[in-house]
Amino acid sequence: MKEAWIFNGTGGRFPSAVFETKSEAEDWIKNCKLSGVLTKYPMGISVYQWAIDSENFKVKGERDCSPEFIQKFSSAAQEHMHYENGSAK
Repeated sequence: MKEAWIFNGTGGRFPSAVFETKSEAEDWIKNCKLSGVLTKYPMGISVYQWAIDSENFKVKGERDCSPEFIQKFSSAAQEHMHYENGSAK
């Protein structure tokens, strides 16, 4: 499965960058002295479905299948790193 690395800056509402490799992302974060979270996302599948397929999330009721729930879904099981002023924390 293809993956992308997405950076969300501290206080940002939307991602500010997408990279094919973690090393590209980390170079950019370090060089710009950025703070935020870098997260690995699967491509071609929603995080919601990925979490179900990888058994990191189990649907327990109707609420868990609602559009409102799915459109806000994120998973702590995704590989991610926190950065502060360009350095991993």
